[in-house]
Amino acid sequence: MTTREAVFPLGRQALYERNRYSPAIKSNGFLFVSGQVGSREDGSPEPDLKAQVRLAFDNLIAVLAAAGCTFDDVVDVTLFVVDPESNLDAIWSILPEYWGEAPYPTLTGVGVTWLYGFQFEIKVIARLP
Repeated sequence: MTTREAVFPLGRQALYERNRYSPAIKSNGFLFVSGQVGSREDGSPEPDLKAQVRLAFDNLIAVLAAAGCTFDDVVDVTLFVVDPESNLDAIWSILPEYWGEAPYPTLTGVGVTWLYGFQFEIKVIARLP
């Protein structure tokens, strides 16, 4: 049977416990990270889109770090974007700040109509070092 080990970034465990999910799970040499949004410490959305994307990446990096990983360990990315036709250029302008060097991870982008008050969410799978 495969084991699962939950990973929690510092200072955010209560948010995940309240919402009843793990921010990430270590299993079989990989880290499966739940979708990260641009939420402030209290869980509320950052209203500015570019700031929200940066905060989502910062939240993602905190989860990766809690597992001993960096974005360089990421092998697969899924982006969820509300109104991608209007928002994708702004989001895409932020990605190079975090993305690193080639070879880049695989990428799937999904346009959605609702993200609980957010406009952007990033979900990743990383290999454990």
